[in-house]
Amino acid sequence: MKNTFQSVDEYIASFPKETQSLLRQLRKIILEKAPDATESISYGMPAYKTYGMPLVYFAAYKAHIGLYATPTGHKKFARELSEYRRGKGSVQFPLEAPLPWELIGRIVDFRVRENKDMTKRRQPL
Repeated sequence: MKNTFQSVDEYIASFPKETQSLLRQLRKIILEKAPDATESISYGMPAYKTYGMPLVYFAAYKAHIGLYATPTGHKKFARELSEYRRGKGSVQFPLEAPLPWELIGRIVDFRVRENKDMTKRRQPL
């Protein structure tokens, strides 16, 4: 698989049709929850920033979709994410099960608010 993608569209197009559909839905949720987000490719995967700070990343694999919402995004929703395989700043959603779209939306909402709050704290009074 190619690993130097120039755009999110190119990244998504590199996967099987079923996975593409899931990735397009994930992208749609991120952009609905963070309409001002900057979209790019970072670390070889789709990456989103708000307020100049990382918001979330995602990546597709053979058997799962990984969501990377930084450690704080996963820590805040640890109980709800407990049924999924997790790392410090990642969660794996198996491709053979329905993705938890509503939960993903809430995670993105949380990260947007968190980035906004961090920006406010960094501004001089």
